[in-house]
Amino acid sequence: MATITLGLSGAVGHDPAAALFIDGELIAAIEEERLLRRKHAKNELPYLAARQCIQIAGLKAADINQVAIPYAPISLLSKARWHYAYRHWYAPDRSIDSVFNGNRRFRRYIKDLNGLLEKLHIFKSNVKLVTVEHQLAHASSCYHLNESAEKTAIFCIDSKGEYSNIFLGYGENGKIKKIKEFYNPDSLCGMYAALTDYLGFEILDGEFKVMGIAPFGDPDKYDLSSLASFDGSHFKVNNKLISTIGLRRYRAKSRGHYFSKKLVAMLGPRRAGNLLEDPYVHYAAAIQKLYEDIALLLVTHYLKDILEETGRLAIAGTGSMNIRLNQRLRGLPFVNELIVHPACGDSGTAIGAAAYAVRQSGIKLQAVNNMYLGPGYDSGQCIDACVMHRDKPHWESLENPYEKAAELLAHGQLVAWFRGRMEFGPRALGNRSILANPTQQGIADAINHQVKFREHWRPFSPSMLDTVAENILPRDYRNNTMCMSSPVSAKWQEQYPVFICQDGTTRAQIVTEQECPDFYRLLQCFQQLTGHGQLINASLSRPGEALICTPEDAVDMFMGTDLNYMIMENVLVTKREAPDSW
Repeated sequence: MATITLGLSGAVGHDPAAALFIDGELIAAIEEERLLRRKHAKNELPYLAARQCIQIAGLKAADINQVAIPYAPISLLSKARWHYAYRHWYAPDRSIDSVFNGNRRFRRYIKDLNGLLEKLHIFKSNVKLVTVEHQLAHASSCYHLNESAEKTAIFCIDSKGEYSNIFLGYGENGKIKKIKEFYNPDSLCGMYAALTDYLGFEILDGEFKVMGIAPFGDPDKYDLSSLASFDGSHFKVNNKLISTIGLRRYRAKSRGHYFSKKLVAMLGPRRAGNLLEDPYVHYAAAIQKLYEDIALLLVTHYLKDILEETGRLAIAGTGSMNIRLNQRLRGLPFVNELIVHPACGDSGTAIGAAAYAVRQSGIKLQAVNNMYLGPGYDSGQCIDACVMHRDKPHWESLENPYEKAAELLAHGQLVAWFRGRMEFGPRALGNRSILANPTQQGIADAINHQVKFREHWRPFSPSMLDTVAENILPRDYRNNTMCMSSPVSAKWQEQYPVFICQDGTTRAQIVTEQECPDFYRLLQCFQQLTGHGQLINASLSRPGEALICTPEDAVDMFMGTDLNYMIMENVLVTKREAPDSW
C-alpha cells in the first residue's frame, strides 16, 4: 500500500499551506492565501489548500495514512525553554509561562488540527500523526528534496518556531543532525524584522523593501553593531533595544512594536516620511550588512569543516528569502553549491514536515524539478470565467498563444499570462505572471501605472532562457526560482537597466525547457521576434494581493486594472477587440 502523506503548515499563525506526497513523490502543494485571496491568511488553517491537494492527487480523504505538521512538543528539560525564560526575566509573567506552560502554541495547534482533520473527513484513528520540530521541517524542505550521497551543510534562519530560530547542522544518508541551535529572543531574523518595523513597514512584507533600499545607503555611516553580536560561541541580540516584550516595547497609538523606547532614543523617531532620506536609507544599508555579516560568521564557525569537505550548503527559513545574503553565502570560498528552498518561508514547512515524515519511514524522496504544484485549468474553464464575469470581457480562442503573446510583447504591450499549474512559493515563475518587454522605453512606469504601483527605486525581475543566461550571469550565481541576486556586467546593465539594482545586481529566473516548457516556448518566440530572450516577470496580482489562482481570480484582477491583454491557456482576453495590426 502506498504511503500517502499530507503536510500542513500554519502553526505560527501565518502562511498556512498543504502539501501531499504519494510515497516519495511530491504531487501537490498550495498556500491557503491563494484560495482565500487574503495575503498570508493569518490565523487560518489550510482547509481549502488541503482539500485542493487531495483533489489534484485524485484521492479521497480516507486514502491519507500520514499527517505531518511543522511543530513538536519541547521537553521541560530542554535548554530552549529555560533560555527563553532567562532572557525574558524582565517580563516575569512571560518568563514563568515559558517554563511551566511551554508548548502552549503546540497544544493549541493540535486542538485546531483535530477540528481541521474532522472537517476534511480524515479520521485520526486511521492516520499516523508526525510532529516535526519547526526548524527541522525547514531543514528537511531544502535537504531531503535535494539529497546527495555527500554531506550537505544546512543553515536555517527563521523568525520563530517553538523556541529555536537558527539551526546549523548537516544532512547525511537521509538523516539530519543538529550542530547548533539558537533560541528566542536571540533571533537574526527578529533583529531584521525589528528594524523593518522601525523603518515603517509591516513585518512579513516589508523586509524585502528594506533589502531593496539598502544599496542606496552607506552601511558605514551609522553603527548598528550594538543590536546583536556573535563572539564565536554566543549569538545574542540586545533585547534592551530590539525583540522586546512587555513594558520594554515601544508603543504608539495603542500598538506595540518589536523595538524599545531606547532604540527610538538612540536612532530617532520611527520613519514616517521618505525612506530614501538620511538617516533611514543608511539604517537600511547598515542592518542589511549586519545581518549578512553575522550570518556568514555563523556559517563559517559551525559549518566550515563540512563545507570544506563537500562544498554543499542548503538553506531555508524566512530569512533565506534575503537574496543578497544568499549571494554572499554563495560567494564564500568553501561553498561550491548553494541550495535554496524556493518556498523558504513558513508555507514551505508543509512540504518540509511531510518530507521529513516520508524520509523517516525509509522512503527516499524524488527530486522536485519545479514548483508548479498548484491547480491547473483548461481553456473551457477560462472561457466560462469570462462568460460569467459581470463585466463581460471580450475573449477569443488562439491557435498559438505563444506567438500571440510574443507579438503583443514585441509591440510594447503588457501581457497577463495565466497558463499551467499555479506556482508554490512567493515568486511568480511564469505560470501566473505579468510580462513585459525589457527594451521598451518607459516600461517600468507603464507597469506601475497600470497595475503594480511600486516604489520608483525598485527594479523588476527578469526571466530569461538558460541559453541567454550564459552570456549575462556568472555561472555560480544562476538560480531557477529567483532565490539569489547575481552580479551583472556593465555591458548588460546598460542594455537592460530595468532589471538592475543600485548595486549592479539582478534577481533572475533562469528558465529551462525541462522545468517549464510552456514559458520556455514563449521566451523562444519572443527571442525570434526581437532578438532578446528575456522578459520582465512580475507576479499576476494587484498590490497587497496573493498570487492569482483560478480563472475567476484572473478575470477579476484583469478587469480591475488598466491591463489590456491577458492570455489564459489558449484564450486571449481583452477589454476591447484587439487590433489586427499595429
